[in-house]
Amino acid sequence: MEARAIHRYVPSSPRKMRLVVDLIRGKNIEEAISLMHFSTKHASKIVEKVLRSAVSNLQNKVEGKRIENENIFVKTAFVNGGPSMKRVLPAPMGRAFRIKKRSNHLTIIVAEREATNETTTNLKTNKKTEKSE
Repeated sequence: MEARAIHRYVPSSPRKMRLVVDLIRGKNIEEAISLMHFSTKHASKIVEKVLRSAVSNLQNKVEGKRIENENIFVKTAFVNGGPSMKRVLPAPMGRAFRIKKRSNHLTIIVAEREATNETTTNLKTNKKTEKSE
């Protein structure tokens, strides 16, 4: 089971946001939230908000049971470039420089970790018993 959260038109450059998003990709939720909470980057506050939203979306998606935070991990997290606002900065000698104020779209997908350890050990023991017979 997986869920996602998207924050569009974030007023920060995609390059700065990718520095922060690369830290949490593939990590456990508790570890990812603590990394974002104590990070000094401005983008980490936005990523933390979207990450908490994705976890909430996953818990709301599964109505019948409660999902523990230890079983949730960041499956994918990526940043796409958004529209750029073009601005003009006055320059010396009557000239003007163009400035691009960049924005980005942040997408985080979280998933529930399956109980793969038990199933793989069961498969291994079943294969061993078949070979011995």
